[in-house]
Amino acid sequence: MPFIDSKVSVKVTPEQRKELKERLGQAISLLPGKSESWLMIDLSDEQDMYFRGDGEQPTAFIGVSIYGDPDSGAFGRLTGELTRIYGEVLGIAPDHIYVKYATTHDWGWNGNNF
Repeated sequence: MPFIDSKVSVKVTPEQRKELKERLGQAISLLPGKSESWLMIDLSDEQDMYFRGDGEQPTAFIGVSIYGDPDSGAFGRLTGELTRIYGEVLGIAPDHIYVKYATTHDWGWNGNNF
């Protein structure tokens, strides 16, 4: 039950959205037991974002919420892949991307909790 919530300062075209969706679907499998079949994505573009006091550079904040406790090594591999994806698709430099992970043991779906 992963959820990727990303906010980016740039405009995202429909083609870029499709590519992001596909590549994020592949990337989530870097976390053991996670797959695109359970992945939900929210992509908010054209956000007013400031990093280091500057609002002119393309910037991204990516939140990854996960049910369970993947090891930190898996998170490290996913961070590398996420920064690669957002750099290649949207032109956002890795040093202008924050990735935040949140894990939980309480996750609801279909009227119940896992």
